Amino acid sequence: MSRSVAIIGTRGYPSYYGGFETAIRRLAPYLVDAGWDVTVYGRKGSVVEADHSARPEIHSKFTFGLNSKSLSTLSFGATASISTMLAKPDVALVMNVANGFFLPGLRARGIPTLMNVDGIEWDRAKWNRAAKAVFRAGAILSARWADELVFDARAIGDRWQKDFNTRGTFIPYGGDLHGELPTESGLDHRGYILLVARFVPENSVIQFFEAVPALADKWPVVIVGSDGFGGEFDAAARKLADAQSNVTWLGHVSDDVRLRSLWQHAGAYFHGHSVGGTNPALVQAMASGAPIVARDTVYNRETLGDGGMFVQATSDSVLDGIETMMQSSERETYVTSAMQRAGNYYSWDGVCEAYERSLCNLADQGANGARKFDSTRALSLRKRRYD
Repeated sequence: MSRSVAIIGTRGYPSYYGGFETAIRRLAPYLVDAGWDVTVYGRKGSVVEADHSARPEIHSKFTFGLNSKSLSTLSFGATASISTMLAKPDVALVMNVANGFFLPGLRARGIPTLMNVDGIEWDRAKWNRAAKAVFRAGAILSARWADELVFDARAIGDRWQKDFNTRGTFIPYGGDLHGELPTESGLDHRGYILLVARFVPENSVIQFFEAVPALADKWPVVIVGSDGFGGEFDAAARKLADAQSNVTWLGHVSDDVRLRSLWQHAGAYFHGHSVGGTNPALVQAMASGAPIVARDTVYNRETLGDGGMFVQATSDSVLDGIETMMQSSERETYVTSAMQRAGNYYSWDGVCEAYERSLCNLADQGANGARKFDSTRALSLRKRRYD
C-alpha cells in the first residue's frame, strides 16, 4: 500500500529559488519512484509550470498567502498547513521553523511531522528584531511539537542541542558529479571569478562587491544572484557591471546545467554564506570542480574540509583570498579534494534515502497508533536517531 506525504514550506515543485527547492526537486521524484503519493505545496508564480523535466505524478498544489519579505513564509505556511490538515496524509515534511506555529494543528489531526529546521534564521542580518523573534518562537515550537527534526549540518544540530536541549537526524544536501560541460561563451577555463548567491548581507555580498573593482582589473568577474525584490543589492550589482566591462551580472540563473558549467570552469568561486548549515550551492560547486574560496565559518569548514581556502568576513580578506586562489599552483589539488568529498559524503541518492527512511518510520508510527502528545517520548526518539 502506498504512503502519502505533504511537503510544506517551499516555493513549490518544480522551483529553482533556493536550497529547499533544490532538495525537493530531487526528493519528490525519488519518493514517487519509491511508491509514495507526493503533494508539494507552493506559491503561484514561483513554480516553473512549463518545466519539461517535472514529474507529472507529483501533485503541485498552490495556496494563498501574502507575497512579502516579512509575511510570505508564515502566510503561505499557514494555508498549506490547513490544507494538509484537511487532506490528512500519512506524514508531512515541513521545511523551516517559521512553520513550527502550525505543528500543534498537524499533531491534533494525527499527522506525523518531519521538520527540516533550515539554518539559524534568528541570526540572519536580513531580518528585523520582530522577524527574528518570530523565527526563534517557531524554533521553540518546532522543538516541542515536531515528531522528528532534521539538521542539514552537524553544527546546526550542536546549536539546537545547546539552545533547546533537543536532537534530531543529520541529513545534508547533495550534489551531482558530472562530466565536462562547455565553457560559457566569452569566458575561458579557469580564467574568471564567480559569485553565486542570494543577495543578502549574511552571504558576504557586500564584502565581495567591495572587492570586485580590484579583481576586475585583472580578471573577468561573473556575478549570479539577486535579492529577489529589485532592491539595493541588485542596484549595486548593476552599477558594478555598468562601470566595468570585465564585470558581468547574470541575475538569477535557474538553469542547472549552466550553473554547473560556470562552477566547473571558474578560476575561483567565492562562497560567502555564513549562517546556514550545509549549503546546496557549496556542495554543487564542490561536485562540479570549482576552486573554492569560502568564508570561514563552522558550517563551511564542516562541508568543505580541506577542499578549499577560507577567508575572513572583510573585503580585504576576500580580495586576498580570491587573488591567491587565482594564482595558486595548488588550485587543482583543492578541486580534486572537494570533488572527492562531494562524492563520498554528499550524494543526492544518500540524502533522499535518509529522508525516505525517516518519513517511513514516522508514517509507520502513525499507522500503528504509536504517536502521543508526549514531548518527552518524542525527545527520546530524536536523541536515538541523531548521528
